[in-house]
Amino acid sequence: MFNANRPARSELPTTQELLKSTGIAAVVAGAILVTVVLPAEYGVDPTRIGSVFGLTEMGQLKRQLALEAEADAAADAAAAGQTSGVASTPTPAAAPAAATGPVAPSARPVTAEAAAAGIRSDETVIELAPNQGAELKMDMAEGAKVRFTWRSSGGAVNFDTHADRPGVRYHGYGKGTDLQQSGELTAAFDGSHGWFWRNRTGETVTITVETEGAYTEIKRVV
Repeated sequence: MFNANRPARSELPTTQELLKSTGIAAVVAGAILVTVVLPAEYGVDPTRIGSVFGLTEMGQLKRQLALEAEADAAADAAAAGQTSGVASTPTPAAAPAAATGPVAPSARPVTAEAAAAGIRSDETVIELAPNQGAELKMDMAEGAKVRFTWRSSGGAVNFDTHADRPGVRYHGYGKGTDLQQSGELTAAFDGSHGWFWRNRTGETVTITVETEGAYTEIKRVV
C-alpha cells in the first residue's frame, strides 16, 4: 500500500526534455574537463584558460614529479635486481663519472649535552647541473626529529621530501618547487628520511642543506 500520490503523466519530463537535460549536463562536464581537469591534472590546456588561473603549471608539475618518481622507482628496482642476482665474474668497465659537488656532508659542532643525547648537526652543499638530480638521506628512528633548512642559490628546484625502509619503497612527506624550505621532519618509522631534488632551471644551481637533530648518519645516495 502506497500513501504517496503518483505523479500524473503530464508532470513527468518528456523524452525531449530528458535528452535536452542530458545534453546540457554533458556539455557542462566536457567544459569542466577541458578547462579545469586536464590543465590541473595533466598540464594539457587546449583553451588556455588553465594558464590564466595557474592550473596548467600545477598540472605540469604533477606530471613531472610523477614521471621522476617512476624513473627513480625503476632505477631502485634495477639496482635491487643487480645486487640480488647470482654472482658472476666481473668484467672491466669504464670508471663512473664523478658526482657534482661534495658527496659527504660536513659535520658542525654541537654542545656536549646535545652530543650525549644523540644530536648531531651537518651542512651539505650540492651542485646540480641542468636536469641533474640528487638525493640526501638521514638514518632516523621512529619519532626522531630533525630541524632543517635547505636553499637553492640558482633558482627554484623540484623537491620531494620522503622516506623508505625495507618493505616500504616510498613514504611521502611533501613535494613541490621552491627556492628554499625550512621546518622540522619527524620520522614516521625507522628508516631513511630526506630529500630528492631535480634542477629544471637550465642553469647550474647550488643547494645548501643544514640539518640538526636525532639521526645517526647522513649521506648523499644519488
